[in-house]
Amino acid sequence: MKLPPLVQSFVLHFGEMGSRWGINRTVGQIYALLYVSPSPMNAEQIVEALGVSRSNVSMGLKELQAWNLVLLKHIPDDRRDYFTTPDDVWLILRTLAEERKKREVDPTLSVLRELLMQTPGSEDERHAQARMAEMHGLIERLTNWYEDVKRLETERLAALLALGAKVTRLLEAKDKVVGLVRPRKGG
Repeated sequence: MKLPPLVQSFVLHFGEMGSRWGINRTVGQIYALLYVSPSPMNAEQIVEALGVSRSNVSMGLKELQAWNLVLLKHIPDDRRDYFTTPDDVWLILRTLAEERKKREVDPTLSVLRELLMQTPGSEDERHAQARMAEMHGLIERLTNWYEDVKRLETERLAALLALGAKVTRLLEAKDKVVGLVRPRKGG
């Protein structure tokens, strides 16, 4: 790699993490390079910076475009395609969450719905179906929560995330207040 040490460390780490997230190591490296690059890069610049093959870069860019994580840029008087990432890290997070939901969560919900509609043929299948119903219910709740959260403005979402454990204390306080106003049984 022909990168400054700081950038190289970031790019190498993203490649390693990418392989843990289920994407090709080179795809992770390409994304990291584009993310920290001060200006859009063309495929040849990426090849030179990362020391990988042109075909790997081409396939990686296609995958990143399919995930809506890179933007295509055109430079006047240059016929080559240039690539960059969105500037807004929150937009990147939202895009990544939406793409993962479409590719992983939605198909799982569809399969669970289909399996839950089938008539179980044995006690083992009834048991399995009951467990699947629990899983379906949880994923549905998370999906509904995600749909609510994704509509929040970035500032509100940042504020929500900043609350952290304070949310737990708020819920505990709510439980105490609600407990005080509930009519007592037998009274």
